[in-house]
Amino acid sequence: MPEAASVQATRATIGDSEFDRDTAVTLRAPGVYDVDLSAGWTIITAVNGGYLLAVLGRALADALPHSDPFTVSAHYLTASQPGPAVVRTDVVRTGRTLSTGQASLFQYDDEGREVERIRVLASYGDLDALPDDVRTTARPPAIPSMDQCFGPQDAPAPIPGSSAITDRLFLKLDPATLGWALGAPSGKGEMRAWFGLADGRDADPLSLLLAVDALPPTAFEIGLSGWVPTVELTVHVRCRPAPGPLRVSIITRNLAGGFLEEDAEVWDSADRLVAQSRQLARARLG
Repeated sequence: MPEAASVQATRATIGDSEFDRDTAVTLRAPGVYDVDLSAGWTIITAVNGGYLLAVLGRALADALPHSDPFTVSAHYLTASQPGPAVVRTDVVRTGRTLSTGQASLFQYDDEGREVERIRVLASYGDLDALPDDVRTTARPPAIPSMDQCFGPQDAPAPIPGSSAITDRLFLKLDPATLGWALGAPSGKGEMRAWFGLADGRDADPLSLLLAVDALPPTAFEIGLSGWVPTVELTVHVRCRPAPGPLRVSIITRNLAGGFLEEDAEVWDSADRLVAQSRQLARARLG
């Protein structure tokens, strides 16, 4: 494998990192959690959808008898803003292998009324209890070594608006998917990168919910620019990731009617497919 990510000398650990602090939820009443959405996870004008999914995922991990997300489906209803929010959870069903719950994140408008931002339905289980049998035709993405890839710090010009999230991520993008950054997008709708958290925290099932939505949009490589808001995002967590950097591959095959899909795969340092996702996003064509 290529060399490990070059991160801070003192590595953060799972449970004691910026990601853990910024996704922390505080139980106010049964099924009701308070959270402060951090401005550190914004890009252009929006709070990142993967970060938001991890916040709701953490609340559901507390509310359900199982702690590991297996499948999480979210509908993004209105744009979230940094600041206070409330997550309301409901246990739908509990079983020996899987438990299912739903959660919604709310913020307040200028008149103090609750506005629903995201609604999630998810099933949780125990990843460590899964059998080792794997039968697959999937293969890890072919990404050059890290020293041949490029990160946000190598960009010729800063992204307009907020790019705070890039300070919290370790990203090294495949040069073959970086034509957009040089004004020459390939038109292929592909994005591939080495991925980690900037403070060195290893991946876990909750951070995989972030990883599937943390790369630049594939729309950039199609030749579009600007915000690509998520309409719906479904994530399947397949196994607990091994320590070390992840590889993320995202592809869009169809942009039609102003909407596109992004299909993502996340592979760990042991060459295992640890997460998959599909999202529907709105493309700004004007």
